[in-house]
Amino acid sequence: MSQSSETKPASMTARQEKWFASLVESMERETGKSLEAWVAIARACPETRPGARKAWLKAQYGLGTNRAGVILGRAFPAAAMWSRPGDLRDALWADAGSRAILQAVEAAVADYPGLVAAQRKGFNAFSREFQFAAIKPAKGGGAVLGLAVTPDADPRLAEPKTEGWSERLKAKVLLDGPAAVDACVESLLKQAWERS
Repeated sequence: MSQSSETKPASMTARQEKWFASLVESMERETGKSLEAWVAIARACPETRPGARKAWLKAQYGLGTNRAGVILGRAFPAAAMWSRPGDLRDALWADAGSRAILQAVEAAVADYPGLVAAQRKGFNAFSREFQFAAIKPAKGGGAVLGLAVTPDADPRLAEPKTEGWSERLKAKVLLDGPAAVDACVESLLKQAWERS
């Protein structure tokens, strides 16, 4: 089954593309309903907000987050969070200081072969075959950078708690400005990329 851009994020690795295709292809076999049947159900949902619609599908039909997201992306393509990555980026990185940090990280990884950079609702992800880094604005200013390295790789690193990005990212660092994306952080990014 070919994928529509309205039902998946704009930027995925080949592995993510394969997983996404299998999710859609197994919909009827694993849920007893075709994607089209689920779309009809979703369009009859009494809720109007995307998050409430997803919660309704999960509560009423026992669907997981990913399947509910696929169904809602097909049923309401204009509302799909990943259909407007520029809007997501602008909303997430509204603070100019935090955005400057994001841009410094993007510049640090820009030449990595096989780089897949993706805008997510709450963070920006960087992958090759697997996610190797993610960044999100920090409360109170700055940004939190997650890395696929162990916390003992640098004294500034800490273990992530509930960051909402890939479990492969075993360490995080708070960046207080673009200058914090120094040679050490660039080296950590490179190490994480090499492991992905």
